[in-house]
Amino acid sequence: MKEKRPLILISNDDGYHAKGINSLVDMLADMADIVVCAPEAARSGFACAFTVTDPLRLKLRREREGMQMWSCTGTPVDCVKLALDQLLDGRRPDMVIGGINHGDNASVNVHYSGTMGIAIEGCMKYIPSVAFSLADIRSDADFEPLRPYVRQMVRHVLAEGLPEGVCLNVNFPMDNEFRGVKVCRMAKGTWYGECDKNHHPRGYDYFWMTGHYRNDEPDAADTDNWALQHGYVAITPTRIDVTAYDAIEKISEALATPEV
Repeated sequence: MKEKRPLILISNDDGYHAKGINSLVDMLADMADIVVCAPEAARSGFACAFTVTDPLRLKLRREREGMQMWSCTGTPVDCVKLALDQLLDGRRPDMVIGGINHGDNASVNVHYSGTMGIAIEGCMKYIPSVAFSLADIRSDADFEPLRPYVRQMVRHVLAEGLPEGVCLNVNFPMDNEFRGVKVCRMAKGTWYGECDKNHHPRGYDYFWMTGHYRNDEPDAADTDNWALQHGYVAITPTRIDVTAYDAIEKISEALATPEV
């Protein structure tokens, strides 16, 4: 790797072979040295989980000037931890990127998303971090319309950084053209009907985790769901510190002094 170029660490939760992550590498190859460390298979929904009960393995899948692609048997966060510790020859990445995910990670999905787990892990290491997602779950989704937006955002973050403790959750609508970019908050939403019960011929019940998402404030124009539904790219600045500061005083008054 060339020391004079920025270094970007990339991972995802769809697997190293996914079109989204390979499209992202292609978009950024001329801007930085790139190390990809991604799961060997899909790991959607793993959020910030990491592996503590099984050994992990790494495999070099591809290599060319300025780019290495590794697969890992673990979770997206495992990939980031292993890459930082084992694959970068002591270099500190200038940026950590998750994605590009097949499917959006707006609203409460941020808490389940392995793509956002990558950005959160990087942010907890004080590295500017961004997660990119496209609201298209198809394996052959078209990522090309995202190219100028991804390049502009990455160029900006490499040059200016991000506030400490803040990463970006960037979601693109499934369109060939976008109406613009909105920096917005996450929508309030709910998943329901999440368990599909079936009966096995051998006499026992089994369950698929599934579900349907409901936007609980569909008319709120300052949310990521609204932006996506109206053709905008949604950027949601996301904090690592989840402390509810506005509740500290009230909870303290109620609970901090034990009754005698």
